[in-house]
Amino acid sequence: MKCVILPPCPPAPPHREETVDMEAPPLLSIVVINRNTRELLDGCLGSIVSLVADIPMEVFVVDNGSSDGSQRMVRERYPAVRLLELGRNFGFAAANNRALVLSAGKYCLLLNSDTVVTSGAVEAVVTYLEKNEEVGIAGLQLLNADGSRQNSIANFPSLLTELFNKSLLRRLSPGRYPGKERSYPGPIDVESVIGACLFVRRKTMEQVGMLDEEYFFYLEETDWCLRVRKAGWRVIHYPGASIYHLQGKSVEGVNVRARIEYFRSRYLFFRKHHSPRACFLLKSGLVLKTAVNLLANFLLSAATFFSVRRRRERMLLYWAILRWHARGCPSTEGLSPA
Repeated sequence: MKCVILPPCPPAPPHREETVDMEAPPLLSIVVINRNTRELLDGCLGSIVSLVADIPMEVFVVDNGSSDGSQRMVRERYPAVRLLELGRNFGFAAANNRALVLSAGKYCLLLNSDTVVTSGAVEAVVTYLEKNEEVGIAGLQLLNADGSRQNSIANFPSLLTELFNKSLLRRLSPGRYPGKERSYPGPIDVESVIGACLFVRRKTMEQVGMLDEEYFFYLEETDWCLRVRKAGWRVIHYPGASIYHLQGKSVEGVNVRARIEYFRSRYLFFRKHHSPRACFLLKSGLVLKTAVNLLANFLLSAATFFSVRRRRERMLLYWAILRWHARGCPSTEGLSPA
């Protein structure tokens, strides 16, 4: 069994029996999506139960066909949590929507199973939403396990963001491309927030609809934020509250498949929100960029007699992506089931 290390600060909360009042109308509905992350899910739910005590809430766990005993753990340790067992992997958007249609909270919080709530963070964002009724979606500051900042803000995908280095764009133009490189003294309007921890107002959902289930994984929250902003709502990054995100654990071990799925989501986003010409330029540019990266890593590896393992892994990744494009980007590859 794989050992999962939770963030050292704050300490992992001790397990206690749930005190969620299921009779009170929930102000907040929390939705956690899980697939084979039992230990992480236990830590996530434990932090919610221990540290979110002052808000009437309901908690959903939507299980995407886990085979690691996650369902049994939830039933035994968190009996007040509403467990939805889908039987197979429906992806992020569809799984969240299954719980959202059953939820009753004035606000909904979408959480990854690899998150750990910190004291007062959820209450702070809910209080902010109560006072700012024009805000439709809000996200807080995501932290790595060591307490360093993660990127919690995303720009809408464009030819510039997808074909050039995002970190360089954030450093050259932090006002246009905000990110973790800059500290913010208070809430700021952004294009999109990261879906690992996303608050959404029910009135907003009722107006714009839920997540687009055509996305299986990646960019579904970005698409949502774009639709929310087009409908006149504000999307806010709230840096005064933070949550730990053990980034990437939900897709660990499937790097090639995950990267292919990310390419697929980008192409879908462009088809929905950009012109056919932009779609053509995106795909052409990404194929060229991948080919250049493959050649560069090959030359560097050859110079060191293929002794650098990381370069070899990158070469295999780039080659797999090029082969996927050469075969016409088949739907049978990636994270989503055929």
